[in-house]
Amino acid sequence: MLQTKNEPKLAKFHSAEQLWFWFLYNKSVQNSIIRTQINSTNRVCVPLDIEIMITKLYLSGRLSDEQLNVMKTFGDKKRAPHQYIWRENRAAALWASAMETIGCAAKQRGWIE
Repeated sequence: MLQTKNEPKLAKFHSAEQLWFWFLYNKSVQNSIIRTQINSTNRVCVPLDIEIMITKLYLSGRLSDEQLNVMKTFGDKKRAPHQYIWRENRAAALWASAMETIGCAAKQRGWIE
């Protein structure tokens, strides 16, 4: 798709983590009572695109239930699990492998720089 001078440049994500947290933020705003105008049109994708990608990765077996659980749990905390915190060590490993999988898929779609 060619961009004209009047169209804003679409911003790519810097990492899979940024993509994931942006997705969760947009989903929480969509579900809140007060809806604000989100400038999601300046991104290379919309939240539904990410949801479809995550669903496809899950259904193909590339993301596990455990990984999705960690992504949701720490996404709600708005931070990644830390490998040096003993009780978060396993979650950090699951998070890292999930972000690697999401990152590869998002790069193939041109969503990550």
